[in-house]
Amino acid sequence: MSDDGTDPFLRDGTHPPLCDGFRAAVGRALEPLPVDATLPRVCGALGAAGILAGVYRRTGRDGPVADPGRLGALLAATDARGDNGVTLGVLVQTASAVPLLGSAPAGSPAARVYEEALRGATTVALAATDAAAPGSDLAGLGTEVSVSGDELTLTGGKRWATGACAAGHLLVLARHRPGRHFTSFTWVLVPADAPGVEIVDAATDLLPGSATGHIRFDSVRLPADHVIGRQGRAMAAFARHMGTERLAGAQWAVALTGRVLAQTLDVLQGRSVDGVPLWHNDVVRRDFAACLVKVSGLRALYETHARRIVEERDLAAAALLKSAVGLAADEVLACCAQLQGADGFLRGRAQQIRAEAAVLGIGGGVTGLLLGNVADGAEPLLERLRA
Repeated sequence: MSDDGTDPFLRDGTHPPLCDGFRAAVGRALEPLPVDATLPRVCGALGAAGILAGVYRRTGRDGPVADPGRLGALLAATDARGDNGVTLGVLVQTASAVPLLGSAPAGSPAARVYEEALRGATTVALAATDAAAPGSDLAGLGTEVSVSGDELTLTGGKRWATGACAAGHLLVLARHRPGRHFTSFTWVLVPADAPGVEIVDAATDLLPGSATGHIRFDSVRLPADHVIGRQGRAMAAFARHMGTERLAGAQWAVALTGRVLAQTLDVLQGRSVDGVPLWHNDVVRRDFAACLVKVSGLRALYETHARRIVEERDLAAAALLKSAVGLAADEVLACCAQLQGADGFLRGRAQQIRAEAAVLGIGGGVTGLLLGNVADGAEPLLERLRA
C-alpha cells in the first residue's frame, strides 16, 4: 500500500509519482551518515529505519514484490547523495539479491539471511557473472556445485559481483549438471568468510562505493541446506525478479540524469561569454531541452510499464525499458559533459558520472542484446501502441 493507505497503482495501470513521504523517510535515515559512508553502513541505516522492508508491498509465492513508487523513491534519495557506487549496491540489494532470498522456507539459512538483510544487519552480493563465460552468457557459466548427502561443494569463480568486497553473504549462481538447459542451474548461499572463498577488489577507479569484486571458490564445502530452493530452479527464479531490477535501473537512470541536468543548468547560468550567460545561447538551450525531453520520456515509459513489469513479470516490457535506459542515459550524459566544458572533468562531475553510468547499459543485459529481445516481442508491443 502507498503512504496514505491507498493502492499505489492508478486505475490505468500506471503508478503515481515518487512517494514523497517515503522518500523523505529515506532522507531522514541517511542524513546522519557521512558523504563517504560505505554500502554496509548505508544499508544498515536503511534497514534499521524499516526502509528496506518497506520497499516491498507484499510477499508472494516467489518472494517479496516491490512497490515501484517506493523503490523509485529509495533510489532517488540514495542517488541524491552523489555516490553512484553505493546507489548501484542498494539497487542490486533491493531489486535482485534480497528478493531472490525471500522465497526460502522458514528456518532455512537463506530465510535467516533474508531477515537480516531487511534489518540492514548484513549485505548480500549477487554473484552471477561467471569467470568462465562472458557476462551475458549465464548459461555458459563454469561455477559448479555438487550435492552429496548433507553437504555441497562449490568450485569456480565469479567476476564483477557488486558488493562482494563488503558482503556478509554471496548469492551464487552455479551449475549442478552439464548442459545449457535452464534447469541445469542452482542458487547457493555462501557466507563470504567461508573457507575456500577468496574475494579480491575489482581494481577499477569507477564506482568505488559499490565494493565490486571478483570471487574464487576453491572446493567450498557447506551444509546442503545452503542450496536455495529446488535444484534446477535458479534461472526461473532469476527471470521472475529480472524485470524489477530493470525497472529499478530506469528509475535510477532518471534520478541520476536529472541530477546531472540540474548541475549542468547551474553551470550554464553561471558562466558568461561577453557578459551573456551561456544559458541564453539558442543552440545550448536546444541541446539542453532535447536532453530534458529524453529523460522525461524515460520516466513516462517506466511509469507506464511499472505494474506490468512488477505484477505480471512482463519481460518484453522490461527489455524495452532496459534498452531505453541504455540508449537515453549515455546520450544525455554525453551532452551534459559537453555543455559543462572543462568543468565536466572535475571530480564527481559529468565526465566521471558518464563513465560510471555506463553500467546502466551493461549490467543486467547489454543494450545491443536487449534490443534483440525487444524485436522478439515486437508484435505485442505494437498491439499496445495501437490500443
